[in-house]
Amino acid sequence: MIALINKLLDWFKALFWKEEMELTLVGLQYSGKTTFVNVIASGQFSEDMIPTVGFNMRKITKGNVTIKLWDIGGQPRFRSMWERYCRGVSAIVYMVDAADPEKIEASKNELHNLLDKPQLQGIPVLVLGNKRDLQGALDEKELIERMNLSAIQDREICCYSISCKEKDNIDGTGGLKSPRPKERRGCGNVDLDRRWGRDQVS
Repeated sequence: MIALINKLLDWFKALFWKEEMELTLVGLQYSGKTTFVNVIASGQFSEDMIPTVGFNMRKITKGNVTIKLWDIGGQPRFRSMWERYCRGVSAIVYMVDAADPEKIEASKNELHNLLDKPQLQGIPVLVLGNKRDLQGALDEKELIERMNLSAIQDREICCYSISCKEKDNIDGTGGLKSPRPKERRGCGNVDLDRRWGRDQVS
């Protein structure tokens, strides 16, 4: 997990040139958001994490970078709060349970509905497909397709497959750098649009 966090920090710093950043973590309930925060903050995985009710905020320091991380509840009654806590942040982190294919459609719809909000235009998005350690979990290419990430044209976007439980992804991601203009990056510097057979974003 440490290698992944370092790559994400490199990406955020390349985008914003900031040593302080604010992120909002959203996604459906039971996707592993609170567990992800705990693993980042403490390096420890716990089976007994209590899902977030409403919202929580953690400040996490990694090296010389301080992250203010909002963890927003994923239950239906809290999803109307997502937009409010995503306004003005450095990036949105969207967690998906990659091992529960029955929820992928709902997860996709919630993500695209969120990103359609005018006040969130242009905010970078990191999509994390959690629970890759479980049999049948979608890999990155499948997540990109099932979540229709190639349709997101107005911002930088990156997608990773991870396991909070095993604290892995991690070395298979490759170097993560700041995306070049007119080029949309996926996991490990893989161009999202090339995965769909297109060489360049129009």
